[in-house]
Amino acid sequence: MYTAVDAADQESCRPDFAVALYPGHLLISHDKFELNSDIHVTRNTPPTFLLQAENDNVDSVSNSLVYSIALKNAGVPAELHLYAEGGHAFGLRRTKLPITAWPQLVETWLKTMEMIPD
Repeated sequence: MYTAVDAADQESCRPDFAVALYPGHLLISHDKFELNSDIHVTRNTPPTFLLQAENDNVDSVSNSLVYSIALKNAGVPAELHLYAEGGHAFGLRRTKLPITAWPQLVETWLKTMEMIPD
């Protein structure tokens, strides 16, 4: 057990929000559209922004879909964006594909959630 040493130890370590890009390992299996039992979504889960490309050859968009449903069922604010192209691990690099505008989408979402000033 950790013993508190200063005021910072009294602060919550729960993040105010989450941004999940091309998430994986959220499904039990690709045959079953169920959330992995190791993933616990509760009403205390942070609001989450999900983004994924349908042509992601590493992690299926089913990961984002099943997680989005779990968040909604728990009453957690969530926003899901799926794009036809972008592949996996597109990150911040700019390309001609619409998915590369995702940082602006996150900024707009954070403003809407009143996490950052408008």
